[in-house]
Amino acid sequence: MLQDSHHRTINYLRIAVTDKCNLRCQYCMPAEGIKYVAHNELLTYEEILRIVSVVASQGVEKIRITGGEPFLRKEMPYLIKEISKINGINKLAITTNATLCKDYIDDLIPVGLTDWNISIDSLDRERFHSITRRDNYDTVIDCIHHLLQRPEAKLKLNTVVMKEHNIEDIIPLVEMTREHKMNVRFIEEMPFNGSGNEQASLEWNHKKILSHVQTAHPNINKLKDPKNSTSFNYQVQGFAGSFGIIPAFTRSFCGTCNRLRLTPTGTIKTCLYDKGIFNIKNMIRSGATDAELVLAIKEAIRFKAKDGFEADRIRRGSNSNLSSMAQIGG
Repeated sequence: MLQDSHHRTINYLRIAVTDKCNLRCQYCMPAEGIKYVAHNELLTYEEILRIVSVVASQGVEKIRITGGEPFLRKEMPYLIKEISKINGINKLAITTNATLCKDYIDDLIPVGLTDWNISIDSLDRERFHSITRRDNYDTVIDCIHHLLQRPEAKLKLNTVVMKEHNIEDIIPLVEMTREHKMNVRFIEEMPFNGSGNEQASLEWNHKKILSHVQTAHPNINKLKDPKNSTSFNYQVQGFAGSFGIIPAFTRSFCGTCNRLRLTPTGTIKTCLYDKGIFNIKNMIRSGATDAELVLAIKEAIRFKAKDGFEADRIRRGSNSNLSSMAQIGG
């Protein structure tokens, strides 16, 4: 079992398989993009599978594949299928921008990839283009509708709420849950755009987002938040689906964090806001045994920050800036 000094059990690993993305979302990446890492600096699939096997032996049960955009990496379905075979892994999830995945959905759901988080920040074609700086709206909407036709799929839409960009989309997104048993999640904007500039405050926090939804739907029921939830969850009375609000900037759920993160180049992060604890890829390529990997992971987790504020203070003290979300794995 992996447990930190705050008595939290760590049973969830998020794996960013690439830093590449085919969109240029304003909150994630500068318009000109970022300097991508060389291919030989990425973890190989064999290394990823070894790391998953090691953490699974220590009680990790859930794996989420993220990016960048994970389906930009070649043979991604192969990796997902191989992870599904690892003993102890009982939940597979993916976060994608839905521009490249439609053709893989029917093949991957049967192997256990049932949790699909689709990043979409607007239901309006022009606003979508403005936010992402790309014209992929129809492709994303088509993929969402395809997933809605698969009852096994647990679909969540992730929307970063941005003043002057997509406030008009909050109510229409909630409306999508009227007929569809899906979950729409509104995310407080975070200071991860790869520019080096970090926000000092946030106007559209979780309280303001909820208040805005209530202007159109006053009859909202508060749902019980699942264990280790990162969102406040609600349902409009009579709607089939639900919506959640993730206080990513105000960090309200840090106290129940059960996550470990793995960047594309092999850095282990115990918090989204930390600068990285150690590089497991370097250990593997230096000939480390599985037992040595376990010890390093346990040591990193033992010193996991109490919350994102503590991790942020430590990072700032080392003069380290926040990276683009594509380099971290949202």
